[in-house]
Amino acid sequence: MAEQRERSEWARTSSLLALIANVHRDPKKTRAFKPGDFDPFTKRTGRSDMMELKTLFTGAKPPAARTTSDDRSEH
Repeated sequence: MAEQRERSEWARTSSLLALIANVHRDPKKTRAFKPGDFDPFTKRTGRSDMMELKTLFTGAKPPAARTTSDDRSEH
């Protein structure tokens, strides 16, 4: 019950923060903010890098990681 109340309070607070941020932003330079940008409880989706997408669409295996002398620990 306490967690739901905290989520509810953050939803209200993040809506107000998004409103204030959108009032003071330059529409030509930045995108509009959403309440989820300020809410710590919203799930953020991770972005895939290009190698993962290439592997997914072409079926090619990613190149093996190279080992260099920099990887060895110094004694």
